[in-house]
Amino acid sequence: MNNLLLIFIVIGFLAVVLMIEGGYLLWNSHRGSEVRRVQRRLQMLSAGGRLSTESELIKERLLSSTPAIERLLQQVPRVQQLDRLLMQSGLNLTVGRLGSRTAFFAAAGLIVWLMSPLPKWAGPLCVLGAAILPLIHVLRIRRTRLSTIEQQLPDALDLMSRAMRAGHAFPSAVSMVGSDGPQPIAREFAIASDEVNYGILMQDALRNLSLRVPITDLRFFVIAVAIQRETGGNLTEILDKLAALMRARFRLLGTVKVLSAEGKWSGWILSLLPIVLLGVINLINPTFMSILWKDPAGLITLWIGAGLLIAGIIWMWRIVKIHV
Repeated sequence: MNNLLLIFIVIGFLAVVLMIEGGYLLWNSHRGSEVRRVQRRLQMLSAGGRLSTESELIKERLLSSTPAIERLLQQVPRVQQLDRLLMQSGLNLTVGRLGSRTAFFAAAGLIVWLMSPLPKWAGPLCVLGAAILPLIHVLRIRRTRLSTIEQQLPDALDLMSRAMRAGHAFPSAVSMVGSDGPQPIAREFAIASDEVNYGILMQDALRNLSLRVPITDLRFFVIAVAIQRETGGNLTEILDKLAALMRARFRLLGTVKVLSAEGKWSGWILSLLPIVLLGVINLINPTFMSILWKDPAGLITLWIGAGLLIAGIIWMWRIVKIHV
C-alpha cells in the first residue's frame, strides 16, 4: 500500500511537471521573446507599405494590440498615415497607445482646468492643448531622427561606394550599412536588406526605405539607383558625387542657419512676450486682467489680439524659414 502511494505521488509529480513544462512551451511558442522579436522585425518590414506582393511572409503592422480597438481603428480614415508617422519617429508606439495617451492627457487638462480659477472659455483650450502634447512629442522625435539620418547619409553612401569598389555587390553594400553603420540609419538599411532577403525586389525595398525615411537626399539616392539599374553606369561614382553634393548642401545650410539665427530668436521673443506678460500681470493683479474675459469688449479685444499674434507668428516663421 505504501509502495502504491509512493508510485502514485511520483506519477502525480511527473504529471504536474510535464503539464507546467507543456504550458511554458505553449506560451513561449506564441508569446516568447524570440517570437516577439520576429514579429517586431516583420512589422518593421511592412511599415513603409507593401509595394510588392511577392512575399506573403511580411506581417501587417498592427494599429493596436487589442483586436476590438484594431478593428475600430481600421475604420478611421487616414489612420495609416498616422501609423507611418509613428514608424518614422522610431518609437515603439502604436496608434492605439498614442490614442490612450492622448485621452489621458486630455483628462489631465480637464482636471487642471476644473481645479484652477480659469474662465469657462479656457476649458476647451486646456483640454486641446494637453491632448496634442503626445503628438507634439512624436513629431519632435521624428524630426530629430530624420535630421540625424540625413546627416549620416553621406557617410553611408561612402561606405557603400567603398564596399562596391572592394568587389561587393550592391545588396551586400546595403547590408554592410545595416550592420556596420551608425544608428538610426543602420536600422533602416537593415530593414531594406531583410526585405530583399525575404524576396522583395531591390527597387521596391529602396522605395519602401524612402517611405519610411521621407527626406529629399534619400529620395535622390533611390532615384539615382533606379536609373542606374535601368540604364547602366558607374554606380560607385554616382554615390560619391551624391555624397559630395549632400555635404556641400549641409555646409550651405549651416551658413544659412547662422545668418538667420538672430531672426529666429527675435521671432521667439516677440511671440512669447505677450503671452508671458499676460500671465505675469494676471498673477500680480487678477482683478485688473479679468476685464478681458468678463467684459464683452475685452473678449473681442482678446480674440483680435490672439488673431494678430498668430498671424505675426506665421509671418515671422515664413521669413526665417529658408529652404536649401
